[in-house]
Amino acid sequence: MPIITLLSDFGLKDPYVAEMKAVILSLCPDIRIVDISHEIEKFDIHMGALFLASAAPYFPRNTVHLAVIDPGVGTKRRPVIFQTNRSLYVGPDNGLLVLSAQTDGIKHVYQITNERYLLPKVSRTFHGRDVFAPVAARLACGIKPNSFGSEMKNYVKPSFVEPTVRGRKISGEVLHIDSFGNIITNISASLLQEIHATEGAYLKVELGTRIATLKLCKAYGEAPAGTPLSIIGSHNFLEISINVGNAGEKFGVKTGDSIKITPTTVSH
Repeated sequence: MPIITLLSDFGLKDPYVAEMKAVILSLCPDIRIVDISHEIEKFDIHMGALFLASAAPYFPRNTVHLAVIDPGVGTKRRPVIFQTNRSLYVGPDNGLLVLSAQTDGIKHVYQITNERYLLPKVSRTFHGRDVFAPVAARLACGIKPNSFGSEMKNYVKPSFVEPTVRGRKISGEVLHIDSFGNIITNISASLLQEIHATEGAYLKVELGTRIATLKLCKAYGEAPAGTPLSIIGSHNFLEISINVGNAGEKFGVKTGDSIKITPTTVSH
């Protein structure tokens, strides 16, 4: 049975999610729909990209991922399909899909221009229902991605997709601060390996004007309660945390803030 996942910042109070599901089921009744989240902070592309990239690898191959965080709806921003080595991604060309698609391995990107696959009347304010939902449904039912429009190369690639490495310093961004106060960055475990930062080592962490030396721990409990630490979280990204505490509040950071990491030593 084909699978379509849904992710949005619509919340569950309004009928928007139900409207998208209604369109999908009308066009592809045998589909299985799985909600990743509809509680993304409004307009927060960083958070949406992280949640999508966190969940997508655990779905079967050929899953269609439909994600809508779309502050540019109705403007010249383009609707797109990413075809990867594992999955298909449908949504706005604003960077939301790229973190996950790039992890899968991007094969082709198509701009959605073929109006025959959209709803007959397309609202200027709800492309989730009128553009993306029918496209996702038809992809799941077997229509080829290149049927929806021409291939494009100049898709939006946000800065948080690719941290920079200069020497042994990594410059990245804060992707999300979770409900525990963990500061989740876009710096992957593989990037830390590139600069020879391994578990048990110490990192010089620059968060805005704050600088700290933190151990790269295997578990939160390696640090005393109330003590800051760094750790590779469950999404395989570096997190700045406090054991039984709130790192986001302590360091005063927000989504999109810069972070710099350099291996260092401590004297005993």
